[in-house]
Amino acid sequence: MTYLIAWIATGLCFAVIDAIWLTNAVPRIYRPMIGEILGERVNMGAAIAFYLIYVTGIVFFAVRPALDEASLAKAALYGAAFGFFAYATYDLTSQAVLKVWDTRLTIIDMAWGTVATAIAAAAGYSAAARFG
Repeated sequence: MTYLIAWIATGLCFAVIDAIWLTNAVPRIYRPMIGEILGERVNMGAAIAFYLIYVTGIVFFAVRPALDEASLAKAALYGAAFGFFAYATYDLTSQAVLKVWDTRLTIIDMAWGTVATAIAAAAGYSAAARFG
């Protein structure tokens, strides 16, 4: 039950803050920099698959070890590391192979992934530690 609580709390937190980020960042950052490669609509199947897989990764690589150590700080640190590596993989690969990918976007997106994942991991840890 502890890990289910962690997964739900992590997922809700990440989904909410990422929705806020994307609502504001797409028109102001992403569309001006890479608009010619953005789709008109979000592919919901791919988006749902990403969130399910990514939240599972956050719980496995950040929340679970932090629960083992009973440390909110470890949840945030491990979450930040997981987010940094995951977003670096995506952004640097995109920058390596796409003509229109801007270095500024790589830096912004990697910073966002690091912070958002740290926050979601801390939220998942907190919920699991309290209610799990």
